[in-house]
Amino acid sequence: MTSRSVKNVLFIMADQLRWDYLACYGHPSIKTPNIDRLAKRGVRFSNAFVQGPVCGASRMSTYTGRYVTSHGSAWNFIPLSVSLKTLGAHLTPHNVRCAVVGKTHVEPDINGAARLGIDTHTDHGRLLMEGGFEPYERDDGLWPPGFKVENNKYCDYLRSHGYQSDNPWHDFANSSLSEEGAIQSGWKLRWADQPAQVKEEHSETPYMTRRAMQFIEEQGERPWVLHLSFIKPHWPYVAPAPYHDMYTANDILPVKRSSGEKDDPHPVFRGFMDYTPSKTFSENGVREKVIPTYMGLITQIDDQIGRLMQFLEETGRDKDTLIVFTSDHGDYLGDHWLGDKELFHDTVVKVPLIVVDPSAEADQTRGTSSNEIVEAVDLLPTFLNALDLPIPMEWLEGQSLLPLLRGEGQSWSKDMAVSENTFAFRDCVRLPIGAPVDRCNMTMVRTHEWKYVHVDGLPPMLFDLVNDPDELCDLGKSPSHASVREQMQRRLLDWLFCRRRMTGIAPDAIASWNQKELKAGIEIGVW
Repeated sequence: MTSRSVKNVLFIMADQLRWDYLACYGHPSIKTPNIDRLAKRGVRFSNAFVQGPVCGASRMSTYTGRYVTSHGSAWNFIPLSVSLKTLGAHLTPHNVRCAVVGKTHVEPDINGAARLGIDTHTDHGRLLMEGGFEPYERDDGLWPPGFKVENNKYCDYLRSHGYQSDNPWHDFANSSLSEEGAIQSGWKLRWADQPAQVKEEHSETPYMTRRAMQFIEEQGERPWVLHLSFIKPHWPYVAPAPYHDMYTANDILPVKRSSGEKDDPHPVFRGFMDYTPSKTFSENGVREKVIPTYMGLITQIDDQIGRLMQFLEETGRDKDTLIVFTSDHGDYLGDHWLGDKELFHDTVVKVPLIVVDPSAEADQTRGTSSNEIVEAVDLLPTFLNALDLPIPMEWLEGQSLLPLLRGEGQSWSKDMAVSENTFAFRDCVRLPIGAPVDRCNMTMVRTHEWKYVHVDGLPPMLFDLVNDPDELCDLGKSPSHASVREQMQRRLLDWLFCRRRMTGIAPDAIASWNQKELKAGIEIGVW
């Protein structure tokens, strides 16, 4: 299957955006008309899952097309091996420019580069350290208070507009000002309903949108893939006016949690309930103050997507550009007595995914919703397929979504999703369990009916998604569900045995190996 009408890919990712906080996914009060219009122009996937419930692991799977077990960057700040092929490595040999505006969370493999003698100061070396993305405007957007930020384009931009500070990202873009003139840090949830100290047009989301349009404008006829990676609505939960008070507590979704979840919980679940964001979001009044701002940040993203789509239409790029909108994971926001992310409830591992294919072959599916299980690892092969480029299946562990976009869903064979994480970095979880850091691995297997979570050295978790869609009752120790757990464990083992192991040779080359031997005159064991 090829698509010669697609020349470019605009890959938009929001950070920590829940799937159920968009109007086109059923939220009753949030305003996201531009994202909704994207859904009407393409296919909205209602069962899309990420391969890791934290930024780093999820993104590295998306950028490599490989599961966490295969790429090894299992949490934030774990270097992505220089030996791995990323999206950019598949594109640049074909003269397709691959760049990022915003966040990637790629941690450079400095030691690996040194071992291989790679000079990281050359263009090629820098590209490898950036995970294959040209850093047109790389900014992961996490500058702690008191940190002096230098050599950062966004902070320099803020300073040029009068926001003078060692750290204008924190002091202005992600903090508010008290009546007495004191900085109210955005890291403190108590100030979430106060407006950021920057004008709206100077805040991160519109700034990154403008930079994306500048990149596209510069390309001319050269094909490109641009990863526009918004830093919001990830914490700090701070929005500029008028988005800071656009919503009220009446607009938020009811919390998904029950008192029964606290009765003899799984040790890992108990540990994450003791994590500071979880304890804070479980207090009365916190959700009501924070989530309206979270929603405002989402609507700000939506408004900027509207400007970006208008720009694409005015320049004609909407006719030859595949557009993808998704998130790297969700946000608990108090559901299940938890805050932030890291476990495997759908609140976190299920994400919005909308794909707009400009090709005529996709006309029949426009405005439809697909219930098929799809994963973030499916995006890279989709991009290559849409651009009519080779899909090296010795590397990639996902499947192209083009059959689902072109009305050929009968060929879709995926019936489960896998996500992985480690609790080695969370003392509140690991220390009470007494687990060594190399025995803190968790793996989720999710079908339409069941969710199974394998935990090293501990009983599994199990949820009946048909009768308990909110995942409030863990059946991991239920005697009557032993056969289900065995079945799901077999699924996990089968999945592990099927990882891509021979990355140095294409499957077709392996299939024709015996014939090559015979043609070469190599006859083994002949009498």
